[in-house]
Amino acid sequence: MKDYQVRIAEITIKNFKNVVYGTVSLDNPIKDYKASILGLYGQNGSGKTALIDVLEVLKYALCGLPLPSKFSDCINVDADEAKLEYKFNLISSDECVDVYYEVSIKSVIADSQLNWDKEATSSTRKIVLLNEIIKCPILSKKSIKIGRLIDSSSDIFTPVAKKNLLVGKDKDSDMDLMVAKRVSYKESRSFVFSRELLEVIRNRNDRNELNKEDEEELFFYSDIIENLVEFGNHGLFVINASTIGLISLNTQPISFKYRGKEEGAIGTIMLPLDGSEVVPKPILSIIKSVITNMNIVLEKIVPGLTIGVKEMGGEVLPNGDEGCRIELLSLKNSKEIPLKNESDGIKKIISILQLLIVVYNQSSITVAIDELDSGVFEYLLGEILKIISEKGKGQLIFTSHNLRPLETLDKTFIAFTTTNPSNRYIRMSNVKETNNLRDFYYRDITLGGQKEELYIQTKNSEIALAFRKAGMINGT
Repeated sequence: MKDYQVRIAEITIKNFKNVVYGTVSLDNPIKDYKASILGLYGQNGSGKTALIDVLEVLKYALCGLPLPSKFSDCINVDADEAKLEYKFNLISSDECVDVYYEVSIKSVIADSQLNWDKEATSSTRKIVLLNEIIKCPILSKKSIKIGRLIDSSSDIFTPVAKKNLLVGKDKDSDMDLMVAKRVSYKESRSFVFSRELLEVIRNRNDRNELNKEDEEELFFYSDIIENLVEFGNHGLFVINASTIGLISLNTQPISFKYRGKEEGAIGTIMLPLDGSEVVPKPILSIIKSVITNMNIVLEKIVPGLTIGVKEMGGEVLPNGDEGCRIELLSLKNSKEIPLKNESDGIKKIISILQLLIVVYNQSSITVAIDELDSGVFEYLLGEILKIISEKGKGQLIFTSHNLRPLETLDKTFIAFTTTNPSNRYIRMSNVKETNNLRDFYYRDITLGGQKEELYIQTKNSEIALAFRKAGMINGT
């Protein structure tokens, strides 16, 4: 397989939550930055979290995992389904390939699990993926142009010529794929990135019957699919507000992608803050490695602070494996205290810091974080983002209410939500190099000046009167 560096170039959203239409680009054609940053700002309820949610949908699709039922409530109330479009840049030393993935998602009533009542119905809803399309450069003798590689809207998938090239013409294989497609629909999974389809492409047993041109074409297309799957599983991380919200429930999430000399690991570990936890010995080794790596940066951004793991003795796990009871500690000036006694801001930094380290150092990684500023000192937030934008290599997508990054990031890294659901995301126009983007944003909120309205104006006198009326009803 040819390895590509995968970057998200553009995201288009249609009829998802309160976004009737919106598109955002992550390209920065003006300045030569290695990092790709997108900070999204705007009024409460204006579509910021929707962007993080559609990245989470992408993560589930690329990994071939069932979409959670929570997405059933994300279809716009005036539409039957939502359509999501993603543009990727697949970059190697000798080429840059534009690849597109489109998918529609729809909320349907979940099948009843009852077997005794023929008319049994369920009020539970689930999400299903429909009309998946992968578009990429289509190789031909005459030219190279963007076209459809896979379109799942009919049969197994079309175009027929590409279907025959990728999976062959074996009738038994076709029948298996028809079943796999129906199962993927039933289980709320992607079909085009399903294990079943991938295995047929990987194990096609008549490759030796292809001529040289068809073989090269097959390898090109299969490499595109494999690199997207690799990116979804190992290069795309989505940290939503519910994950960070676990901190208030005395749980410390630590999201990470780590590779040492002899081992590598990826994922999110949840550890209790109000007590100890028994973890398997291999997991303990990963936790210690990740924390050691994290502490290199942590003690520089929060002077005098590191975290550690207190080992409280071995225990046998229910499955018979060897484990160890541990507790997370905060070490300030060599004094140990339980991590639960630290501020929520410190815990928030700890939960995402290892991923920020990876964004800084690796190019084929995308991290999306909802409400990045929550609990983080605004000056520190601005400085961290400035460092990553100027010297980092990966992609960072975040939402925030804190406006400090508007003063530290290049204006091309900032987008704003609008009050228009049919044109939900814009970048500021008429901003000069000498303008302070924060002040410019405040001015446009008050006076206007952009093609779209950025803020639904409120009146202080009406708010004050509303407070007074509410107090009179409550008898205060």
